[in-house]
Amino acid sequence: MDNKLIVPPDPRRMIEGLRDTGYNFNTAVADLVDNSIAAKATLIHINIEMDFGGAITLSIIDNGTGMNYEGLINAMKYGSPQRRSKRSLGKFGLGLKTASTSFCRRLEVITRDHKDGKVYKAAWDLDHVVSVGNWELLILTPDQEEIDLLDSVAAGTTGTMVRWKKVDRLIKKYTDPGGKAAHDALKRKIVNLQDHLSMVFERFLDPNDCREPHKVKIYLNGEELKPWSPFLPGISDLVAEKTVPVCLDESDEIIGAFTVRAFILPRREEFSDPNLLEAAKISNKNQGIYIYRENRLIHSADWLGMTIKEPHLSLLRVEFSFNAELDDALHVDIKKSRIDLDDTLYNWLNEEFLPAPRRAANERYRRGQRKNAARKSETAHAYSNRGIKEKEKDINKANVRILDPENQEVQVENSYGATRLKLKLTNSVRQDEVYVQPVESIDDGVLWQPALIDGHQGLQLNTGHPFYQKVYLPNISSQNGSSVNVQAIDYLFWALSVAELKSVNDNNREHFDEMRYEVSRILRKLVEMLPDPVEDDEK
Repeated sequence: MDNKLIVPPDPRRMIEGLRDTGYNFNTAVADLVDNSIAAKATLIHINIEMDFGGAITLSIIDNGTGMNYEGLINAMKYGSPQRRSKRSLGKFGLGLKTASTSFCRRLEVITRDHKDGKVYKAAWDLDHVVSVGNWELLILTPDQEEIDLLDSVAAGTTGTMVRWKKVDRLIKKYTDPGGKAAHDALKRKIVNLQDHLSMVFERFLDPNDCREPHKVKIYLNGEELKPWSPFLPGISDLVAEKTVPVCLDESDEIIGAFTVRAFILPRREEFSDPNLLEAAKISNKNQGIYIYRENRLIHSADWLGMTIKEPHLSLLRVEFSFNAELDDALHVDIKKSRIDLDDTLYNWLNEEFLPAPRRAANERYRRGQRKNAARKSETAHAYSNRGIKEKEKDINKANVRILDPENQEVQVENSYGATRLKLKLTNSVRQDEVYVQPVESIDDGVLWQPALIDGHQGLQLNTGHPFYQKVYLPNISSQNGSSVNVQAIDYLFWALSVAELKSVNDNNREHFDEMRYEVSRILRKLVEMLPDPVEDDEK
């Protein structure tokens, strides 16, 4: 006969092991804020302090519903009972404990509910658990300081305070634990946390966002957090939107729906307000899909493996929103920090929904790059033009005579005879720019074409071609690029253009057109492997 044996986990190993669930500081604090919002709090104060000895204390105080004694014990239990509301931001009953002990060795909760008005306190002290070898929760009497702190946010009413003590994993250990370096490190953590919470709880913080009726004010070290939306509503362009119902397994029963919206931000130069430009936070790191569960951001700025972050997508941000009904279908993880998409949904996003927004974002970026290239190219080829001018008389060139200026027709005379053909006839835009002339585009997208500029044999360079974007621009931006690398490439293309006119005849003139087209096409493919140029103010 088979027997059953209950084998409880070793408290010492278990409670230490649960410290390594993968929380980062921002995610951990956000998890605690979730608990406050689930408790219907409208006011949350977060305080992070360091004393002269380097000891850090974190407190999160809210005016939520609070708990009675039984509720407190249940909340401190690992795997606490599921909340009645499936819409709750809390999910597995582990967040309070695992998020906290990821960074501290003592977690205290002080709470007061509306029924008896008593203040209750309980604590998980990891050193105590390890010492006694048992899941021994400390039931304590709150002192007056703790009651006063609770009253500072929830005076005479319900509320809860969560405190981290024995914080040992927030910042590294310093030779002077309470010194300037340690304080600076903590300050950086606080600034990053401020940005994170402003983004994660944006819909709760924004009084004008009707998607989330539960509004809350959050203060971090006394400063009220302002909501930040990555999509800049009213400024960005909504280029795609789709609401998709989700069915249960293989059945036709709809269990919920998710909404996907794609936004393209203006380019930097399109912002007239510098404050809005700063608020947009345009950079490679902020592009991607932002995932919201119950109006709370759970995963941000990531393409979920669908593509890599590249400058040409830096203006594209995608919102993916769903409610708790889809938790199982989307495999929400224990930290509520990401989802796992099945193959069908993944492929739909990647192959059906995102291609059009990607193309639109790429085109807006490229338009800006073309303008940027045109601006940077204005004086970039001056050295080259001066260098060619000095040597032009020593170069044996073909004789070119204009026949029909309106139709761009010339007669080229070289050692192969006289050949009538079309040649770009143009004037210089800038002084002495008669050999290498940058232009925004050329027919057929070729990189260069021979030209007669103010009567001089030269060429036009297509600043919109990827080769110019990825090879020329980085060198133009470099300190000595215009005097060395740019000149060398310019000389090569000028030599090719002059040699073409020196070698053309009736039998091969079409071949030269085809060669320029093919070389331009091949270079376009080759430079795909090169990084896009990063603008001077882009990080």
